[in-house]
Formats: sequence, structure tokens, C-alpha cells
Amino acid sequence: MAKKVLIVTGDAVEALEAYYPYYRALEQGYEADIAAPNKKTLHTVVHDFEDWETFTEKRGYQLEATKAFAEIRPEDYDGLIIPGGRAPEHIRMHEDFSRIVRHFFEADKPIMILCHASVSLTVLRDVLKNRELTAYIACKPEVEACGATYVDEQFHVDRNLISGHAWNNLPELMREFVRQMEAK
Repeated sequence: MAKKVLIVTGDAVEALEAYYPYYRALEQGYEADIAAPNKKTLHTVVHDFEDWETFTEKRGYQLEATKAFAEIRPEDYDGLIIPGGRAPEHIRMHEDFSRIVRHFFEADKPIMILCHASVSLTVLRDVLKNRELTAYIACKPEVEACGATYVDEQFHVDRNLISGHAWNNLPELMREFVRQMEAK
């Protein structure tokens, strides 16, 4: 039976951070579901580092969310991916988000987050407390406010929590995610 990956996101997800892990999971032979607050076509965004002091944002591709958060049974999945973009600040407010994500922490299943995905975890302070992770530097205050340690690296692993700074860290992130999925 194929292993199953759950990708939780919403509108304004960073396109590369959703598409790359999705296709990489399929390439690995995993089943992969994209879940959002509602089943719908999501609007992605493209973040880039140009000549600004922060990233720029442009419209990206559309992405189909095939599952709604309310219908997710997290125990049916072997690993979790939370992409960045602006989606994390919104999806964390959904009533089922914490229920879904908490399961992966408590069951010690692989969790991959990158960039602004760390912001979504602010609603789960108790599971993040005393953990280490990295994220886009602008997210450092939220990470520390949760009682976690912000690690100033592009890529970091703290047991089952795999974190990265931005989309350019996807190769390292996915290598470790797949390694942990295969070890389970």
C-alpha cells in the first residue's frame, strides 16, 4: 500500500512550495492530497527576491484542493507538508487546522514546513514549545513567541520537524522528508 502525504494550504500559497512537494511525492510513489479550508481551486502566488529589501509577490498558477479540512482524517496519512506564502496566516484560523496538524506532532510523523508556514503553527504553541526550526527571517518573532528556538540556517531538522527558509531549500527539505517517510 502506498504511503500517503497530506499537504495543507489555502489561497495565496507560494506556488513552488506547493507544486514541488506535491509532484515530488507523486514521483516517489506516494499518494498526495491537497487540503484547504474548502474544496476549491486555489490561487497561488510567486514570491521572488528581486531588488527590494523583502520579497515581491505576483499571481501564480491555480491549484486544486481536492479535500476540505473538515473531511481530513489525519491518521490516514504518513506525513504532512505545510507550504508557505500568505496561506498559513489564514488557514491557521480554520477550526480543523489544529486538529489535523496536532496529530502529526503527537504521532511523531514527518512534518515539513517552509518559509511562512511557521506562522501557521502559532495556534499550536504547546507542541512547538522547546522545538527548533528555521523559517523566513521575518517569521522569527512568531517562532520565538511560541517558545521555540529560531535557528538561523536555511535548512534544519528537529526530530520529525523538517524546516526551511524558502522555496530554494526544497531539494534538502524533500530529501529529508522522503528519508523520514521511508524510515517509518
